[in-house]
Amino acid sequence: MDQRPSETPYSYSTFNQYPPSAPPAPAKTNGKSIVSLVLGILSIVIPYVGFILGIVAIVFSSLSFKEIKRTGEQGKGLSVAGLVCGIVGTVLYGIIIVFAIIAVLMYATMWDSTYSTF
Repeated sequence: MDQRPSETPYSYSTFNQYPPSAPPAPAKTNGKSIVSLVLGILSIVIPYVGFILGIVAIVFSSLSFKEIKRTGEQGKGLSVAGLVCGIVGTVLYGIIIVFAIIAVLMYATMWDSTYSTF
């Protein structure tokens, strides 16, 4: 008689019998959030057109917030950054436009009163 322990059908091995699984695919980043960030940065950097680019960045970021909430995509941080940059660019160039209009009006009224002969 053999005194070896009988082998069970369940043998433990250090090797996995299944191939390693692929890592999970990263979640898709929302395209509108990327667009809002790019336009927000450009609204700060590009003069004269920055006011309009800032407004468009704000619109895209609000659209991306709704889409991210609905689909569960990534990119919320990009949307927030695009919104902040868009607001900063819009306010910055809005103030510059208001000062430019005030300067033109002051110059126009000064010109008329200086050369008045009556």
